[in-house]
Amino acid sequence: MNYNLTAEQDMIVRSLRAFREQELEPHEAEVDRTGEVPEELGRQINQTAVEMGFYAPNLPEDIGGGGLDYKTLALFERELGKTSYGLHGFIHRPSEILLACADEQIEKYLMPCVTGEKKEVFALTEPGAGSDIMSMATTAKRDGEDFIINGSKHFISSPVIPDFAILFAWTGVQQSKRGERKLVTAFLIDRGTPGFAIERGPRCAAQRAYHTWQLSFNQCRVHQSQILGAEGQGFELADKWLKMGRVWVAAAACGKLERLLELATEYAAQRKQFGQPIGKFQGTSFKLADMATDLQAADLLVMFAADKADQGIMEPDDAAKAKLFASEAVGRAADSAIQIFGGMGLMEELPIERLWRDARLDRIWDGTSEIQRHIISRSLLRQYES
Repeated sequence: MNYNLTAEQDMIVRSLRAFREQELEPHEAEVDRTGEVPEELGRQINQTAVEMGFYAPNLPEDIGGGGLDYKTLALFERELGKTSYGLHGFIHRPSEILLACADEQIEKYLMPCVTGEKKEVFALTEPGAGSDIMSMATTAKRDGEDFIINGSKHFISSPVIPDFAILFAWTGVQQSKRGERKLVTAFLIDRGTPGFAIERGPRCAAQRAYHTWQLSFNQCRVHQSQILGAEGQGFELADKWLKMGRVWVAAAACGKLERLLELATEYAAQRKQFGQPIGKFQGTSFKLADMATDLQAADLLVMFAADKADQGIMEPDDAAKAKLFASEAVGRAADSAIQIFGGMGLMEELPIERLWRDARLDRIWDGTSEIQRHIISRSLLRQYES
């Protein structure tokens, strides 16, 4: 990247790069093969991240977090995006909606996530409600001072079994211009709560060491003190996390794209066919040119969105444009890299095929490319609505 970084940003990027190259990348092939990060390795990454000040970089300094602004966080995600989520997931960025914790919730949930003692999961997606959040079927029905929760969640991501879930369930309805609208509430629910079960989900072809979990709730009773934020305001909390989550996916995609470009360029300069490096053939060199152009455009979209987020003026379509372009650009780059490497690109001895598989997920999670296009087009057409 060719940005005018501040001295602090440059130091953070350099430190993260060294950490990634020395502590994470040596393990990425093995954890991808096994689909597991050994417990001791995860603990070591977690501890080192806390010691180096990398842990909870997105939370305020006054509670022990890194206090980084959004542009610096984008650089943070970009650098770590070059390797497995299963590994850098131990350098945790807790959900910012935990800042809505109040009273006893602060010491029980927020602070342990800042120090690395606990890990949460963001439990929103359901088998019948992915991008269509309002189709959510999980319910929380009031019973005096308690709520009885029933339903299930899937594709809930975490490298380790979570200590608690930030669960979204609908608790009522209200009338809107388009008819009834579900009121969604967020709850903090500890693992081990009666009626709450967690089990591993199916293994994914991408990000194999970054597990998916299935959460089920069967007459799970929780006290109203477990509500995060205000009753009926869960969708607003979720929306804040989802919008910035799309920027972080885009930033990580930029990191993967840069790594692919570096690997492909080096190989094209060294691999010879017909008496000259394959990079001298337009069939190869034009692919490199497209990858480099896509990378710069994706980086600019990410930093534009992050800069607006720092100003408090980022719109949903800003995040959508960054995620749409970056996720599709890294997909194109991964395919081009495979083609440049030829058969070797598909061999497990090299990281190309793994980056190719991992890049495919970026067009799906945190909102598919189709959803991003919907958000963008809706923002264009809104001015013409009566």
